[in-house]
Amino acid sequence: MLVLSSPSGAGKTTISRRLLAEETDLQMSVSVTTRPQRKGEEEGVDYYFVDRARFDEMVAHGELLEHATVFDNSYGTPAGPVEKALTAGRDVLFDVDWQGAQQMRGKMETDIVSVFILPPSMAELERRLRTRGRDPEDVIARRMSKAAGEISHYDGYDYVVINHEVEACLDEVRNILHAERNRRKRMPWLVEFVAGLVDPYRNA
Repeated sequence: MLVLSSPSGAGKTTISRRLLAEETDLQMSVSVTTRPQRKGEEEGVDYYFVDRARFDEMVAHGELLEHATVFDNSYGTPAGPVEKALTAGRDVLFDVDWQGAQQMRGKMETDIVSVFILPPSMAELERRLRTRGRDPEDVIARRMSKAAGEISHYDGYDYVVINHEVEACLDEVRNILHAERNRRKRMPWLVEFVAGLVDPYRNA
């Protein structure tokens, strides 16, 4: 479970999309949300769109690995699809905030690797938010105000990467993914493989 977090505009969505396009055996966790569906978004691909009553029901029944309310809308990660992917030997990528990452670590600590992506400066973060041309001034102000609080939680993550430039940042996150895949504890087939290598020579 590869968790990416960052303040809005710092690059986690761009990095996530590139990883998904370039890495095998990696799939995106699709969140549920109570916010309205935007033009161009697809149900079950971008989000699962649910009403408040259904979201509260999922929380009450323990169906979510994490959940949080952001800018008056609620988001959560359904546990079922994640567990199915992990059982099938696939890695799962998560684009969540620090609250979600903290909740997930509490539930599935041994399977999680978390990365916090920092902007090179707050001025650059604001510039990126404005360049997107997607949010009105009041929303940008709210995002900038929220960013300082989010950044203060960087020390709860396994890795921290500063996104000076997208390609370099992508390389760093990819290297983390590859290194974590090669941890001995994540290679359950290794005992049998090594036995096959050395057993023929033990009695030689």
